[in-house]
Amino acid sequence: MGHFDGRTVVVTGGGGALGVAVTRRLLDEGARVHVPAYGTSDPAQLEPLHCDNLHVATEVNLADEGSVKSFYDSVPSLWASIHLVGGFTFGAFEDAAFSDFEKMVSMNIRSTWLCCRAAVRKMSGEETGGRIVNVAARPVLEATAEVATYAMTKGAVATLTRCLGVELAPKNILVNAIAPSLMDTPANRESMPGAEYAKWPKVDEVAATIRFLASAENTLTWGEVVPVYGRA
Repeated sequence: MGHFDGRTVVVTGGGGALGVAVTRRLLDEGARVHVPAYGTSDPAQLEPLHCDNLHVATEVNLADEGSVKSFYDSVPSLWASIHLVGGFTFGAFEDAAFSDFEKMVSMNIRSTWLCCRAAVRKMSGEETGGRIVNVAARPVLEATAEVATYAMTKGAVATLTRCLGVELAPKNILVNAIAPSLMDTPANRESMPGAEYAKWPKVDEVAATIRFLASAENTLTWGEVVPVYGRA
């Protein structure tokens, strides 16, 4: 039996490089994994993991209140909710478009807030409590040039995480976030040819940290933003 045997876990962004690694790890440990997907990319990336314990719901818009509520209402029970959906923008702040700001707010703040609220409402009805894991970013903890808009929205995710951690720990709903640096993914390698890939955190390594924070083995950590920087 795995540590997640029989437990239901939501993984947003399950079709991304990190999402696939997290989903695979949870399935291997017996979890029933529900992935809300929008469009066609998530189902395609998850096809190799197809099994009875994997449930992919298509056309779930995580920036829409009604869509998020409907999805979480459809999940029969909930132990953990892992929020990997997000966006990134890079460049000098003076060149930033307001549309960049709106996109980051929608993808990083709005989706995380809506999913956290839906998860908390679902978990509050469970006697066992639950776990929530969000994704912040390294620039939240270490100021970085040319990512101000992105980092600002991830800073909001970090603050939400810390406040919910304090509020919900008495209910045994432990809320944490990871703060990754640039991860070793095919897309990142393509965009940065010649970088020192060996120093980048691997998605399987980051998935291991997420898996622990989302597990019942985690009984002490809440309200934290956990660095996952690799060797850089």
